[in-house]
Amino acid sequence: MANSLHFSPRAQIDLDETFDYINDVLKNPIAAKNTIARILESVDILKDFSDVGTKVFFDENFTGYRFITYKNYLSFYRSENTDIFIDRILYSGRDYMHIFFG
Repeated sequence: MANSLHFSPRAQIDLDETFDYINDVLKNPIAAKNTIARILESVDILKDFSDVGTKVFFDENFTGYRFITYKNYLSFYRSENTDIFIDRILYSGRDYMHIFFG
């Protein structure tokens, strides 16, 4: 049985902000569409393989989060049985550890 993917409201905002930045700031609407499509394709693997991502550790403790990448974008998720919760999608140049753990 396949896992179910659930995008948090914040992950949806992350996708919107990524699209807006590439489309509006970089002035590249084709790249904006393609980037979002590829990020979404990259998380589709979680439907069949929920533990494929790299574990996220903080102070040497597993946080319960994993991430998968598409180019410079990190999709952070956690799994509970057959439910996969994608909580954030961040550009890899951001201080994602600070974003998650203050």
